[in-house]
Amino acid sequence: MPAYNAASDANRPQRGHRLADIPLHDPFVLADKRTRTYYLYSGAAPRLNGVDRHGVLVYKSADLDEWEGPYVVFAVPDGVWADPQHGAWAPEVHEHGGRFYLFVTLHNEGRPLEGGPVNGYGRHWRGTAVAVSDSPEGPFELLDADAPVVPFADMTLDGTLHIDEDGLPWMAYCHEWVQTIDGTVEAVRLTDDLSAAASEPIVLFRGSDAPWLEEGEAPLPPEGKVREYVTDGCQLHRTSGGSLVMLWSSYEDGGYVQTIARSASGRLEGPWEQLEPLVKEDSGHGMLFRTFDGQWKLILHRPFKLPESRGYLYDIEDTGETFRLKR
Repeated sequence: MPAYNAASDANRPQRGHRLADIPLHDPFVLADKRTRTYYLYSGAAPRLNGVDRHGVLVYKSADLDEWEGPYVVFAVPDGVWADPQHGAWAPEVHEHGGRFYLFVTLHNEGRPLEGGPVNGYGRHWRGTAVAVSDSPEGPFELLDADAPVVPFADMTLDGTLHIDEDGLPWMAYCHEWVQTIDGTVEAVRLTDDLSAAASEPIVLFRGSDAPWLEEGEAPLPPEGKVREYVTDGCQLHRTSGGSLVMLWSSYEDGGYVQTIARSASGRLEGPWEQLEPLVKEDSGHGMLFRTFDGQWKLILHRPFKLPESRGYLYDIEDTGETFRLKR
C-alpha cells in the first residue's frame, strides 16, 4: 500500500497499516471480544493528522498485525471548558455497564492557574474528561461539558478507570509535576455513571518514591530550574494471584521510562512499592491488554516525541505477583 501520510489519512482511512508506520502517542488497545476486534486509540492533532481540531483517533485490527484506519471517534467540541486547539492526550476506552467510556485529558491554556511558570512550563486548566458512546467506534459525547472530573484547581492528566474489589468505580490519574514539582499518582472515586467525582482525591504515591529516580543519582537541574519528578500514564491491573499492580512512566536522565508498582495491601489505597522498570530506551506510557487467546501484551510508544513516536508490542508474563517481560 502507499506510504503512511499522517497529514491526510484521518480523512482517508485505509487498510494495511503497520505499527511501525503509524505515529502514535499514549497508545491504548481495547480488545472487544464480541466482535473479536482490537481497537487502538491515540490522540488526533491538526498538524499531524489533518483534522481541524484536537480529538481521538482509532485504528481497527483482527490480528494486531495489520490495522485499518484512522477514524475520528471524538473531537473537542466548541462551547465546553476545554479549547479544541489545545490538545487531547492519553485516550482510553473502557467498557462499563454495557457502554463505552472514553477518558481523555483536555486543556485550556487561556485559563491560567495561580503560581506562574515552573521550569518554563505554564500552569493552566488541564484535566481528564469522560465521554460515552454505545460503540467503541464512537462518536463519544462528553458527560460534563463544564468541567473535568478533578476540579480546575488541580492540574491533572492521564485518568484511567479502575473497578475495586467492592465493584466501585475509581479514576486513577497523575497530578502534574508542573504544579506539584514532585508529581503524584492519585485516585478519586466516581459516581456510578462515571460522570463526576464522588470522593476527595487520595494520594497513592509520589514520583520521587521510585528508588531509581533518587535525586542524588540524577543530574542537577540547570541554574534557575528545580528538580522535578514526572508521573505519567498510570493504569491498573490485577494478576492471576490477586496482586494489584500499576503501570506508570517517568523520566531518567532525559529518557522516558516504562515502570511498574505493586500495592502491598492488594487495594488501591496501597501502600505502593516501586518495582524495577520494565522498558527504558525512551519508551513509556504503556498499557496492558489480553489477546483473544488469553495472552498478555504491553503496548507503549517510543521515542517520546511525535512525529517519530511509534507503537511497540511486548509479550508479558503474569507471574501471579507481578507482570514482567517475557524473556
